[in-house]
Amino acid sequence: MKIYDVTAAAGPGIDFAPETETEEILQNLRTILATAMGSVLLDRAFGVDASYVDRPMAKARALLVSEIIVKIRKYEPRVTVTSVDFEENMDGILRPKVQVKINGME
Repeated sequence: MKIYDVTAAAGPGIDFAPETETEEILQNLRTILATAMGSVLLDRAFGVDASYVDRPMAKARALLVSEIIVKIRKYEPRVTVTSVDFEENMDGILRPKVQVKINGME
């Protein structure tokens, strides 16, 4: 079972014709993580809730883990989340780092 790491960091841009299903799935995950909920016109629930930004760090982390798992289950059901961690810097910026396995692949 292969585990993939996905972060909310901006990727190389949008590939409208990924060569493999794996590339498509990983791109979708990056999009989910990098999109603020409410910013997509026809699907206001898409993306991660940004209202956690001003919360204490420990509370924000806990809320974001739950939010990320729920959103990935809803918008990219081809994967299973195995862990959610965060990269943080001295400015208090949390960047989600999600590990997933692709369902049905060895």
